[in-house]
Amino acid sequence: MSAVLDRRAALLPGRFEFLMGLYAENYHRLTRLFAPQQLELGDYISDVDDGLPVHMVLQERHPYTLELELTYGFVDAQTGRRTPSAQLRMYSDAHVAEALHCHPGRHLWQVLGPFPPAHSVFQHRLQMNSFLTRWLEYLAEQGHSAGTLERVSK
Repeated sequence: MSAVLDRRAALLPGRFEFLMGLYAENYHRLTRLFAPQQLELGDYISDVDDGLPVHMVLQERHPYTLELELTYGFVDAQTGRRTPSAQLRMYSDAHVAEALHCHPGRHLWQVLGPFPPAHSVFQHRLQMNSFLTRWLEYLAEQGHSAGTLERVSK
C-alpha cells in the first residue's frame, strides 16, 4: 500500500514546483501576448476598443532580466493610481516571469509587513502569479497582442 502512495506523491507537483510552473507559464503567455523582450524601454498602450486600454511600461533591461509594469488605463479613486497593476520581472535565461507585486506603489514587505512567515510569502506569491496567469489569458481573449501595442511618446 505504501508503494502506491509513494508513487502518487512523486506524480503530483509540490507547491514550489507549481509556483515555478506558473512563472514559466506567465513568461510564455507574456511573450506570446506582447513580446516585451523585443521592445525598447518606454511606455506602450494596447487598445482594442473595449474601453480598457492596457498600459505597459518597460522600466529596466539587464542582460538576463526585464522589469515592467502592466496596468489598465483607469485610476483607482482611493489610491489615485492605475489598477489593477502588476510589477513584473522576466528572466530571459530561465524563461520565467514573476509578479513581484500587484498593489500599486507597494512592495511585498509593505503588503505583508516586515519579517512575514515563509508560508505567508509563498501564499502571496502564489496568489499574485495565479492572478497574472488569468489576467494575461483574459487580455489575449480580448484581442490584445503585439499588433495592438503602440509606443506612447512623452
